[in-house]
Amino acid sequence: MNPKKIAVIGGGAAGMFAAGHAAKLGANVTLFERNSLLGKKLGITGKGRCNVTNNCTPEEFIKNITANGKFLYSAINRFSSADTMEFFEGLGVPLKTERGNRVFPVSDNAVDIVLALKKFCLQNGVRIITERITDWIMNEDGTIAGVVSEKQRHAGFDAFILCTGGVSYPVTGSTGDGYALAKSVGHTVKPVIPSLVGLNSDSEICAASMGLALKNVAVSVTDTVKKKVIYKDFGEMLFCHFGVSGPMILSASAHLRPMEKNRYTLSIDLKPALDMQTLDKRLLSDFEKNKNRNFANAFDALLPSKLREPFIKLTGIAPDKKINAVTAEERRRVAALIKGVPVSVTGFRPITEAIVTSGGVSVKEIEPQTMRSKKCPNLYFAGEVMDLDAYTGGFNLQIAFCTAYTAALSAASELIKY
Repeated sequence: MNPKKIAVIGGGAAGMFAAGHAAKLGANVTLFERNSLLGKKLGITGKGRCNVTNNCTPEEFIKNITANGKFLYSAINRFSSADTMEFFEGLGVPLKTERGNRVFPVSDNAVDIVLALKKFCLQNGVRIITERITDWIMNEDGTIAGVVSEKQRHAGFDAFILCTGGVSYPVTGSTGDGYALAKSVGHTVKPVIPSLVGLNSDSEICAASMGLALKNVAVSVTDTVKKKVIYKDFGEMLFCHFGVSGPMILSASAHLRPMEKNRYTLSIDLKPALDMQTLDKRLLSDFEKNKNRNFANAFDALLPSKLREPFIKLTGIAPDKKINAVTAEERRRVAALIKGVPVSVTGFRPITEAIVTSGGVSVKEIEPQTMRSKKCPNLYFAGEVMDLDAYTGGFNLQIAFCTAYTAALSAASELIKY
């Protein structure tokens, strides 16, 4: 029996993973990638370090999926985070686990992950064609026979795995091609929005503190329509000219749905280790030491220099007011602000700046045990092209790997030849 011929469309993390595993299982695999290089987006993830997965259990993994987590139960239990780590270390890429169970290559170089995946594909005989796929060649029975690129037609395939990603970082080739291909065979594509992205704000403190990175601070997000706190986190963030960014903010952005101007308010706790009583004692002590100085000089030991001026403006207390003239009520107001600097949210940064895309091919039209299309029986999906996304911390790449493995296993093992 001739080996099954499989076309994988998209040469990113999911595409290379699917192609290599399908070929390892004995399939004749051709990988189509629109860029001249494979893994272009993968090579810049994690600020060039590549947070390859999260060292957690399948149950913990599911808890960190922000959309359609139940869909991934079969895939993550078939190929877990531990399996991902074993896979890359088996390819000669030693890994390390950092804060939050984030897993990185010991080299801190994303290129090592890209090269390992490319090597995995080549060692298993994957044929790589750098052409952009624009359409399908269809059989009369509604199954797919081949693909059409900007250069030529490629026919004679038995199965197809669509791994084209979303629309974030379009310079890397993620331009939404997969959505059009999926729609053309009857799939529903959920509206795409940015996820894991910076937030715009018109709060003056952001632009005034531009470039200031805060560590070991806490943030809470309030939905002013529902009148409740919808997200809390602790870690790092960054003030920017447009608003706020950084790891905590990117994770928070995944919760801001639907996005409506000024619906959400961030509260930044600058001293989460201190309760209000302890903080008040600290302020009393600092104020006593500097009682004859101006209020503008009251925070030299408490706040970063770049934050002092905009923070003082936020208190509403005159900068030249003597510290010994600050009232108890004013001091309590200062303490409350330290424990909760308010930042309004006016919207997401552009989707082109997002780490991942939320939305995509509806998972209701995909079999979770196989990643096979319910609309077109010889089409499979993997990765970000589907309506799946997660928090920061390696979860999104793990989605790519476990769905790609499932799709490869299913496509290569399917005995029926369409």
